[in-house]
Amino acid sequence: MIPRSRMFAALALILVAGCSSTAEEPSTQQMQPLALKEQASSVAKGDGGYVVSWAGVLGNSNPWHFGENVVATIVGIDAKGAEVLRMDQPLDAVPPSGTLAFTGQAVTGAKPERVTITHRSAQWRQVARIPSSLRKFPVSRVQTIKQKDGTYLVTGDVGNPYVLPASSLTVSALLRDRSGKLLGGASTFVDDVRAGKTPRFILTVEGLPASTQVARTEVVARTWGSTGRPYEELAVGGAVPVHTVKPSTPPFAKDRGRYAVTAENKP
Repeated sequence: MIPRSRMFAALALILVAGCSSTAEEPSTQQMQPLALKEQASSVAKGDGGYVVSWAGVLGNSNPWHFGENVVATIVGIDAKGAEVLRMDQPLDAVPPSGTLAFTGQAVTGAKPERVTITHRSAQWRQVARIPSSLRKFPVSRVQTIKQKDGTYLVTGDVGNPYVLPASSLTVSALLRDRSGKLLGGASTFVDDVRAGKTPRFILTVEGLPASTQVARTEVVARTWGSTGRPYEELAVGGAVPVHTVKPSTPPFAKDRGRYAVTAENKP
């Protein structure tokens, strides 16, 4: 039998050891790099040279981090293999477990036969709110009309699901064929988007070949800026309640959600 004094002494040593030991610092989380999920480009002859248009979609598989300060690099190569276009395009922040649609356009003197899009590594920042608070900006009444000059006019309305006004939103339209393949796109900005208001946006997609067959248009809206702070500031202010209409029926005379168990109705 172990003496009681020795048992207490051993227990004290265990408690002291437990209090003096420190938890191991968590290892640095390995972030998954951004992935260029889709890209498309087109080249058209213009007045000042060749107009190069592009569109792409970046994906962020990290559920708790923004991909910030991302820069895309667009390179055009001519028939002889010479570089005739190189342009760095700063992009908006890529939300956690989300995607970023981006578009752009540039003019070059020589015709590129091949256009590629790459991107630099993102700077990662953990989201300050739960990711579910980052709601999508609703887009409605989207119309795509092909013009006589071969361009596509895209119009629609954009809303704000948050209480605070969004100072500036980027609206991007992606044109796709019947199989869903990305064909091209364009972007515009809508300022001072307030809750309950749905301002109109208008943009034009240029440079697509005459044989292009557009089957559908995907329109997405997001906060403008290389970091996710504008998005988070809206989330901190809270979302607009879904049900804002006052009930028109009178309240129940007796709360039917409660049932008193008495001796008569016991099972």
